[in-house]
Amino acid sequence: MEKFDVLVIGSGSGMIVAANALASGLKTALVEFGLMGGTCLNRGCVPSKMLIYPADVAEMIREAGKLGVNATVNSIDFKKIMDRMHELVVGDSQQQARSVEASPNITWFKDVGEFTSDYTMKIADHMIKADKIFIVSGARPDVPKVKGIENVRFHTSDTVLNLQTQPKSLVIIGGGYIATEYGHFFSALGTKVTIVQRGQRILPNEEPEISELLKQEMGKRMEIYTNYEAVEAQESGDTKTVRARDRETGQLKEFSGEALLVAAGRVPNSDLLKPEKTGVELDDRGYIKVNENLETRKKNVFAFGDAIGKQMFKHVANYEAEIAWHNSQYDHKVKMDYAAAPHAVFTHPQVASVGLKEDEAKRLGRKILVGKAFYKDTAQGAAMMETKGFVKVIVDHQEGKILGAHIIGPYASILIQEVINAMAAGDKTFVPIVRGLHIHPAMSEVVQIAFANLRET
Repeated sequence: MEKFDVLVIGSGSGMIVAANALASGLKTALVEFGLMGGTCLNRGCVPSKMLIYPADVAEMIREAGKLGVNATVNSIDFKKIMDRMHELVVGDSQQQARSVEASPNITWFKDVGEFTSDYTMKIADHMIKADKIFIVSGARPDVPKVKGIENVRFHTSDTVLNLQTQPKSLVIIGGGYIATEYGHFFSALGTKVTIVQRGQRILPNEEPEISELLKQEMGKRMEIYTNYEAVEAQESGDTKTVRARDRETGQLKEFSGEALLVAAGRVPNSDLLKPEKTGVELDDRGYIKVNENLETRKKNVFAFGDAIGKQMFKHVANYEAEIAWHNSQYDHKVKMDYAAAPHAVFTHPQVASVGLKEDEAKRLGRKILVGKAFYKDTAQGAAMMETKGFVKVIVDHQEGKILGAHIIGPYASILIQEVINAMAAGDKTFVPIVRGLHIHPAMSEVVQIAFANLRET
């Protein structure tokens, strides 16, 4: 049995811990059976955004007529778009792999590991033990229990990136981040897209008015059915058919396409690791339980990222990595605070969010002020003829602390950063945003106006 100071399971954000361990001169083991770089680099945020940007450009061209610029998209080179994405992703992953293999004091085990006892893991023919363990094992696409789905050639977010030819039509089961982003990508490139969402709203975790507007805008380019639960799938020739039940009326409806994408959530990889054998506790969904310091029930075993199922975003996992590493090395513990953890959805229009939604704040008993401003309220918004995008902010009535912000419209993922920074600095109030000089005319003014429009609700 080989002994290590540190064991890291997962090469996504886990590499931050591995790098810190190596910099500290610690003998480190890395367990990664897939491609180096984890989900984000190989199957998630990086490749999907490489695809979505061309889709954004195509939509901007199609919408330019409202500005007096008459242009058309003459053709789409699907293979070129996919090849460009693969070139970047594969290159980065291989470079990371070469760096790990060339680094002294780290051993990369390229198989699935399984815990066998306290602090002990079996990987293929190897038995290893470590003083400190970091479980960053991620998650994988969930496949809902749909009759016949096992007999249908469907895609998930893992496999859709391998498409070589653009499907003429696509049915998507799901209405969350992955479903809506890929719906945008394929529809912008000319694929006929149908989204079948079990919930009453697409992006059900966003503010209701944001979900409603996104459905309205995306519905101009695709068919979106909410409150429909997929119950059966079948394949005949090159056609995939999904039968779904209206959850209100019980009526069945069929949706057919050349391709089928299942984007109905994710499940943790903990079932592969058997962490309970080293004293780690799982919740009823299979995610690893941690406290506010990212410690598991077992001393010197930490977990973060998608493995704990809290906020499953790469930037959050990177932040958690630093917290977990600090808490593994020092007696003074740092708590992981998700209050200012943001996310964005790269649809068209974009969506970005941080903190509490209005109803959440009210359920917590907070007395709040809510502010709202439309892009069209600014000179730049008027110049862009952006008539529907808006910013919504939630503030504590007594203290003025920012509780949440929600944006839908162009550059939402950029505009929200000002709010995120204010939530993480100083007294965390909205005052610096209102008093700070904003360039005129620039789109950032819409954020300032939203806070200037605070009202009781």
